[in-house]
Amino acid sequence: MLRALLPLAAALILAAPAAAAGTAAVSRSALLLEMNRVRAEYGLPELALDVRLQRAARAHSRAMLASGTFEHGDLASRMIRFDVAGSVAGENLAWGTGDRGSAQYIVLAWLQSPGHRANLLRADFTRVGIADLVGSFQGRGGAHVVTADFAG
Repeated sequence: MLRALLPLAAALILAAPAAAAGTAAVSRSALLLEMNRVRAEYGLPELALDVRLQRAARAHSRAMLASGTFEHGDLASRMIRFDVAGSVAGENLAWGTGDRGSAQYIVLAWLQSPGHRANLLRADFTRVGIADLVGSFQGRGGAHVVTADFAG
């Protein structure tokens, strides 16, 4: 059961008019690679993909796309619903189109936001689930709607 949650504000990555490129699976892999590259720069261990966190993140990105909303919602309940074990959990959100939907841009934006940076570089986060779903979001086509759920 989760003993503590790290509630953090979502980062809104402003949408650019260009269309998004690539598939969600490729982008999810690129996000994990970029996140782990940055963690390595700070001497932190890599994040391992976790299937339960993956399902939770995917459900959240899907819900945001369907509703057109950009918010964390009840992270604690979601972690319980997807049977995520661990002592801590956190979440980073992002969305963008074109270059602003790329893994490099999203991770850079997270690094520039104190709360998101804290999640990305938190040493006791060892597992992650990443969802990068592409669709029409807040009036923009080809938008990447990203959820990264962390646990340790």
